[in-house]
Amino acid sequence: MKLHRRALAGLALAAATLLAGTAQAQGTVLRVVPHSNLAILDPIWTTAYMSRNHGYMIYDTLFGTDENAKVKPQMVDTWTESADHRLWTFKLRKGLEWHDGKPVTGEDVIASLQRWGKRDAMGQALFTFVQRMDSPTPDTFRIFLGEACGFLLEAIGKPSSSVPFIMPKRVAETDAFKQIEDYTGSGPYIFKKDEFKPGDKAVYLKNPRYVPRSEPPSGTTGGKRVYVDRVEWNLALRDAQAQVNALQKGEVDIIENIGFDFYETLKADPNIQLPKYANIGLQFMARFNHLHKPFDNVKVRQAAIAAFAQEPFLRAQVGVKELYRTCYSMFVCNTPYGTTAGSDIQGKSSMKKAQELLKASGYDGTPVVIMKPTDLAAIQKLPDVAAQLLRQAGFKVDLQAMDWQTLVGRRAKKDAPDKGGWNMFITSWGAFDVWSPIGNPAMDTRGEKSTWFGWASDEKLSDLRNQFMRATDEGVKKKLAEQMHIRAYEIGTHAPLGEYDAPMAARKNITGFFITNNNIYWNLKKN
Repeated sequence: MKLHRRALAGLALAAATLLAGTAQAQGTVLRVVPHSNLAILDPIWTTAYMSRNHGYMIYDTLFGTDENAKVKPQMVDTWTESADHRLWTFKLRKGLEWHDGKPVTGEDVIASLQRWGKRDAMGQALFTFVQRMDSPTPDTFRIFLGEACGFLLEAIGKPSSSVPFIMPKRVAETDAFKQIEDYTGSGPYIFKKDEFKPGDKAVYLKNPRYVPRSEPPSGTTGGKRVYVDRVEWNLALRDAQAQVNALQKGEVDIIENIGFDFYETLKADPNIQLPKYANIGLQFMARFNHLHKPFDNVKVRQAAIAAFAQEPFLRAQVGVKELYRTCYSMFVCNTPYGTTAGSDIQGKSSMKKAQELLKASGYDGTPVVIMKPTDLAAIQKLPDVAAQLLRQAGFKVDLQAMDWQTLVGRRAKKDAPDKGGWNMFITSWGAFDVWSPIGNPAMDTRGEKSTWFGWASDEKLSDLRNQFMRATDEGVKKKLAEQMHIRAYEIGTHAPLGEYDAPMAARKNITGFFITNNNIYWNLKKN
């Protein structure tokens, strides 16, 4: 069959138009390699950062925390506080809708806060003060406190795990210890559940109903403006070299956390940028199991802390001097409660001092079982350094390798180390997870009732923490935080191992980066 010349020209034009349209559509797809796999879709059920990041894509929050650690309204428009600090009234801003088009109400907020309050350490602390909540009008909710507390806004505006994301009432009524199955949110993106493949990819579409705030974005506050139609998380690309290759070829747009070994290479690449997205950074932390020998002995814990000079950990794990710094504040340096009071046992110690402390402790040679993750590059080298330093101090060490998910499951066990339990693991925290004396999970010293693994027990520290919760004066809070810090070092709750920046890499055609202190994907444009 012969086609007329005009027909052929028309077909050619149509094909060209189709290809151009496809290219334009593809140009609105932001391809991201996240720092880990997304396994759990319920950000209240787990503290995993990947689940938190997923939460920020599809949910919104009542308040947020800006880049300077200031709490600011997000879903809330206005609020009032009674003179006695016991009644808080909040009015939601206009335009808040769920992805199904229904309005967000005060009843949704109440159910969401109640569920979050059963799982989060700061939420649990807040709800010891909450007498009741109600919603007198659809766009209003109230919180009635039994007595004044000084951290209500700080708690409901916290930017990291676990974030009090607001969900529809029907979803938030899910048992707090069961995972949700409905992912309807009101945030800037909509989760494409039908395209989700664990270990392969997660897909998010722009929410056309979302009404952003008018302020510029800062931290988790301000206007969440979306300039791309689709965000794809590549969950399958886990090899660090393969990630870098894909970025350099333009197959992906962003790598959330590049391997430190590739920092200088990417820094020199003219097509790549290393955007600054955080101004506080992260903290490495060694956590002791206080239930079992040898770390049930405070003097043994002190010996271990004395052995843990931070520089060897930072040099081995990070290596790039401009990306790490020593800091002996359990609340992170340069934060509202950052202090080094009481830290001399670690900051001014020596291996000789650690050996003397261990000898004086009565340590009987019980092996220290250290769990080492094999598949989490960001902390993979730290357990080896810990093992080496502990051996130099005189400890016997049993370094056991396992994948991160196995470690996460095992650290929840209270069994003895020789029966499947553990003595120590090392992890990493974003600054905003540990800078608050209430939010820092290692400061919960209620023994086996504690919210975090390790189960430290100390009545004095618990009493100071309770006083801090009730304080409304900032000067008093700072003094209490310092006393808590001193006591935490005295009893050896854990050991901070230094601070670092986790560099992000992106193609230079991606613009709009701002200080988030998290991994957040609004305000970005793909040119």
